[in-house]
Amino acid sequence: MSRIESRFRRLEEKRQAAFIPFIPAGDPDLETTLAVLVGAEEAGADVIELGFPFSDPIADGPTIQDSYHRALTAGVKSNDVFRVAREARQNSSVPIVAMVSYSIVYRLGVEAFLDRAEDCGMDGATIPDLPIEEAEPLLAPAGERDFRIICFATPATTGARRALVARQARGFIYYISVRGITGERTDVPADLCENIRQLKALTPVPVAVGFGISRPEHARAVAAVADGVIVGSAIVKRMRQAVEDGRDAAGAALDFIRSMSAAAKSASR
Repeated sequence: MSRIESRFRRLEEKRQAAFIPFIPAGDPDLETTLAVLVGAEEAGADVIELGFPFSDPIADGPTIQDSYHRALTAGVKSNDVFRVAREARQNSSVPIVAMVSYSIVYRLGVEAFLDRAEDCGMDGATIPDLPIEEAEPLLAPAGERDFRIICFATPATTGARRALVARQARGFIYYISVRGITGERTDVPADLCENIRQLKALTPVPVAVGFGISRPEHARAVAAVADGVIVGSAIVKRMRQAVEDGRDAAGAALDFIRSMSAAAKSASR
């Protein structure tokens, strides 16, 4: 059993949802990334999504796009992301999932990417620009290694495609809660509960919800119906504000992770 499944199973026994922060590697610097990765578990993270900076993000809104731009401008490379993950793994048992463009995987080669990801202690990957219909060249070798490729579903995903995602899913399913890009929003979508119910009826694999979750009340509402709560832009925004204010960006991220995780864990399930 992978670290991802083990973590979700423990949380299920407690009737709690996983809290999954997204951390973009290299913004404001790699030292901050390492500090957040190492401190996130104590702050309440159950899985961490670690972003590989990429010049042409598929679904990321301006907050994460700007973060990636700053990291790339500073010279952050894929090698740096693997290195910081390896260093974090020496001091943390929390599952780490790479958020990476398939362009990076393809350039390295599937087997080489999997080798490097496993070598640095990563447990899986979310690849937003790899359609499930074209994913078999990665899904098959990843499955042989017990490395989880996280599949996506959205409000617009057809019933047939949801069934395909449910069959292929391992680790957890990433449910994108809105039609659009990442970013903070004021409300949880009205159709969220019904869409999660339909998806969970197709598979025992946990379903985690991301996009637009930025407040404790959002985390609590999502955790009441889903198996995991994913937060990205709101964390990046607070880190950037801390940098502009001359405060500790890692501390700002961990404080916010702590408050959001506590809200998610307090939900009645």
